[in-house]
Amino acid sequence: MNVFGIGLPEMVLIMVVALLVFGPKKLPEIGKSMGKAIRSFQDASKEFESEFQREADQLKRSTPQTMEATLETPEKPSLSPANATSEEVVEEAVTNTTEKEG
Repeated sequence: MNVFGIGLPEMVLIMVVALLVFGPKKLPEIGKSMGKAIRSFQDASKEFESEFQREADQLKRSTPQTMEATLETPEKPSLSPANATSEEVVEEAVTNTTEKEG
């Protein structure tokens, strides 16, 4: 048995010390109040967990679905004299001229 990381021998020792300090008449009252405190802690923990789960579900629903993208083949970019060699500029000029004539 392991409660809050405390084993059975430690639990017995704590109970004996509590019995000596508080006496047999006060011990049931203290146990009852401890039980209520633990119960309220568990309730608060469950409430926090459910609120956290509700928010996580809401975020999942509000997140848009992934979109599919299609690639279009880009048109052949025109070469500018700044980033092209003279041979490329001449070749494009010839290509543009033949396209316009044809």
